[in-house]
Amino acid sequence: MELRKTYFADERKDDLHEIGQPRPRSDALGHVTGKTAFFADRSFPGMLHLKMVRSPHHHARIRSIDTSAAQKHPGVVRILTAKDVPHNLYTILILIQVGPEDEHVLAEDKVRWKGEAVVAVLAETERAAQEAAAKVEVDYEVLDPVLSIDAALAPGAPIVNEHHGRNYYLYDSGEARKVRFGDVEAGFAAADHILEQSYASAPIEHAPTETTGCIVVPEGSGRFTCYTNTQAMFFTLDNTSIILQMPGQQLHMVGGTVGGGFGGKVDVIVEPIAILGAKLTGRPVSFVYSREEEMQISSPRAAEKLVIKDGVMKDGRIVARHVKAYIDAGAYSRHSPYGAQKSAAHFPGPYTIPNVWVDSHCVYTNRTPSSAMRGFGVTIGDFALEVQMDKLARLIGMDPLEFRFVNAYRDGDMKAHRQPTEGAALVECMQEAARAANWPIDERFMAMSSRTREGL
Repeated sequence: MELRKTYFADERKDDLHEIGQPRPRSDALGHVTGKTAFFADRSFPGMLHLKMVRSPHHHARIRSIDTSAAQKHPGVVRILTAKDVPHNLYTILILIQVGPEDEHVLAEDKVRWKGEAVVAVLAETERAAQEAAAKVEVDYEVLDPVLSIDAALAPGAPIVNEHHGRNYYLYDSGEARKVRFGDVEAGFAAADHILEQSYASAPIEHAPTETTGCIVVPEGSGRFTCYTNTQAMFFTLDNTSIILQMPGQQLHMVGGTVGGGFGGKVDVIVEPIAILGAKLTGRPVSFVYSREEEMQISSPRAAEKLVIKDGVMKDGRIVARHVKAYIDAGAYSRHSPYGAQKSAAHFPGPYTIPNVWVDSHCVYTNRTPSSAMRGFGVTIGDFALEVQMDKLARLIGMDPLEFRFVNAYRDGDMKAHRQPTEGAALVECMQEAARAANWPIDERFMAMSSRTREGL
C-alpha cells in the first residue's frame, strides 16, 4: 500500500511538470537512423502486385467490361470484377448503424467519381499489372456530373448516388442534422446589430509521405495476415469481414508505424480487395497506391459551404446565431454523415449563446469521396466562426479578445446541444494567451474565471 501511495504521488508531480518541457519521441531514433519498419518494407516469395483500372469519368454508366486482352498479358495471374466480391456494397459506418450501404468495392453498373475502382489486376510484377490494367476495355456512357454543393441541391439535379435517392444524407431529423436552442428569431429581433457572412473551403488532400497500402499473406491455417497502414484497425477488420463474408477470426490485421495519416487512412479501401486477391490466388498480394493515386483517390477533407448569421448587442453579447452548413461528401458517405453531425453540435463554438439554430447538411457530388482529416466536421467551421467573431468585434468597436471573454462559456453553462459545460478553463487559456502575446486587455478581463460569471 505504501508503494502504491508513493507511485501516485510521483505521478501527480510529473503531470504538473509536463507542459512546456521538451520530451524526445520514443520512435525518433528509429526514424532518423532508417530502422523504423513500415508495412511496405516486407516482401514475401511469390508476392503478386495489385493495380486498379479506374474510371476516367466523374459520372458514367458502365455498358460493358472486356478483360480478355488483359488476361493474356504476360505475368497476369487473376483479374477481379464486381461479381468476384462476395458483398460488394458497403459503407464504413454501418458498424455504428449509419447507413444505408452506398459504396461499391468495385464499380457495378455506374461510376460516380473520377478514379473510382472498376477492375483489379493481379500480376507477378507492378509493371505487368500496370500494363495489363491499361488493356482492360470499359465501355462507358458518360453522364452529366454534379461537381458542387450548389449543383447537387439545384432543382432537377442528376442523382449522384441512387442508394440514397437524393443528393443529401437523410438524418432522423430530416434533410439536415439540426440544433434548436432558445428562440433565434426573438434573439435577432432584440439584437442591436446583425451580421450575416458566407464562408467556403475547397477539398484538402492529406498528402502523407507514405501512400496508402497493405500486404496480405495467406496462412496455412486458412487465416490471412494483412500488414496495413490503416489508422482504424478494428473498422478495417470488421468491414473486411462484412465485405468478404468471412469470420473475423480468419483475418489477422497487423498495424505499426504509419508514415503520415492525419485521418486519411481510416477508410477501408485497400484491405478487402487485397485479401480477396490473396484468397483467390493463394499467394501474397501487395496493393500500394502510387503518388498519383494518393493525390487523386484517397479521401480529402470535405469542401464546405457555411452561412453564419449572428445577432449581437452593443455590450458584446451574442444573443442569436443561425448557421446553415453544407458538407461535400463526394460520391459516397464514408465518414461524412458523422462529420456533418459533429459540425452541428460544434457550431455555437466555445461560446454561450442563448438562441441557436443550426442546419448541417451532408451533400453528395460526383467528386472524390471525402472523409476524416484532423478534427473533420469541426476544423473548417472553427475557422469560419473565429473569423466571424473578429468581424463582430470590429462591427461594435470592441477588442476581439475582450469580445471573446464576454461570450466565452463558463462551467455550468448549457451548450446549444444541451450538454452542460464542465472544466472549461477557456477564460484562463485566453488570459495566458494574452500574457504570452503581450496583448493589452482591461484588467477586469484578467480577473475573470471560467468557474463563475462574475465581472461580466
